[in-house]
Amino acid sequence: MASTQGNCRKTRCKVECPHFDSFVLNRGNLRQATFEKDADYEAFLRVLREGFNKYSVEVFCFTLMHNHWHLILRPCEDGQMGRFLRWVTATHTLPHHAHYHRRGGGHLYQSRFKSFPIQDDGHFYVACRYVERNPLRAGFVASAKVWRFGSLWRWNQSSEPDPPILSPWPLPRLPKWNQRVDTPLSSSELKAIRTCVDRGRPMGDEIWTEEMAERHGLWHTLGPAGRPRKRPKPKVSQN
Repeated sequence: MASTQGNCRKTRCKVECPHFDSFVLNRGNLRQATFEKDADYEAFLRVLREGFNKYSVEVFCFTLMHNHWHLILRPCEDGQMGRFLRWVTATHTLPHHAHYHRRGGGHLYQSRFKSFPIQDDGHFYVACRYVERNPLRAGFVASAKVWRFGSLWRWNQSSEPDPPILSPWPLPRLPKWNQRVDTPLSSSELKAIRTCVDRGRPMGDEIWTEEMAERHGLWHTLGPAGRPRKRPKPKVSQN
């Protein structure tokens, strides 16, 4: 189980909890392409690796798509995830614009990033399946394991190709993982992940989620959109 030390940093749809696994998403501005050829994906992977050398972050799972990317990572110190992701997007953007001759090309990404913490149990597996299944769901491949720009392809090699990116998982990988990833998520699983992405809501069982909300001031992520959720009032003894 992840440590409970540290406090979450939060803005709208961006939640960073040190020592907890986190789902991270960023998209191209106006959904424009962030990767147009294999060399673009490979350049981004090198940026990721360089970022790991600078910041205390572990990555368990990732997928790079045509106009967005997903990571599941764990910041090992307070503030490291935000610094790491800001550095990655800035370092990726400048040479990308230079390569495509987009002088003063503006924003490559639509925003800083979206994120939410994940409980180290079955919810972790669901989030990893969602991330690694992206290219199959998009119709790019017949099986997720053959998409070269994701963690599942790397895991299926005899040794991880350069540049090394992945850290050991916090939980044992489930048997027949390739088949599990290729199997569609249920409608309730997809809805849960999309709600967490949209609201920055912790993803876990009810008790864990409410504990995270209480500990890190995330009650606003649990209620209906547009209406902040009030903290439950403690019961008053009738004695």
